[in-house]
Amino acid sequence: MIKTLLIDDEPLARSILKEYLQQWPEFTVVEECGNGFEGIKAITQHNPDLIFLDIQMPKINGFEMLELVDTPPAIIFTTAFEEYAIKAFETHATDYLLKPFSQDRFNKAIQKWLAGRTQTTTPQETQPLLESIAQATGQQNRVVVKEGSKIKIIPIPHILYIEGADDYVKIHTIEGAFLKNKTMVYFEQLLGSQQFVRIHRSYIINVQQITRIDPYEKDGHLVILQSGMRLPVSKGGYGKLKTVLGL
Repeated sequence: MIKTLLIDDEPLARSILKEYLQQWPEFTVVEECGNGFEGIKAITQHNPDLIFLDIQMPKINGFEMLELVDTPPAIIFTTAFEEYAIKAFETHATDYLLKPFSQDRFNKAIQKWLAGRTQTTTPQETQPLLESIAQATGQQNRVVVKEGSKIKIIPIPHILYIEGADDYVKIHTIEGAFLKNKTMVYFEQLLGSQQFVRIHRSYIINVQQITRIDPYEKDGHLVILQSGMRLPVSKGGYGKLKTVLGL
């Protein structure tokens, strides 16, 4: 039995997938999910061999859902938007299905997955691929984090600053701090350079939060945020700040 999971907010789309899977009796649909939240729970519960994942879904999209899964299973993306399909394919996903797709196209995707089933992708390989997709698919307006069993969506303007924390980053917001398994370089590229500036190897700040910049020791500086937090500014970071602030 090949455990299969369908994650799509459209009941008709899930119905078509189930119909096409009838030609493949070795596949068993263990659950259907209507959004990414349900998908995360189902992946944890069933540990499926393969998921069919829609990209454009309410609440959180398919890529954001994958970011919150520790070890994503094999994936065949399904989407009605060609630009997303192409980007999904570039993540080295098994395949993608551009809606509406035929039984023949579906069969080819299944055959391709079966042929390469012995080839596994590690989380270390998946992570940078998901990062490149996130940057290419317009996810710059929010960050999705997992806090225990809860999922929180953080609007970008609510971020005060980001701090490097070993293999994670700590996102400081008006509601507290949240850990995310991403790199500082990822956030530096994702957030852009007009509202957020990397002032130090360990800090990226929201320039709207700056109250003043004070000299500190020799050629160093400290930036003081509205919260009162004082953060070090490297020489290179000070140059970036001057450019953005027009100093």
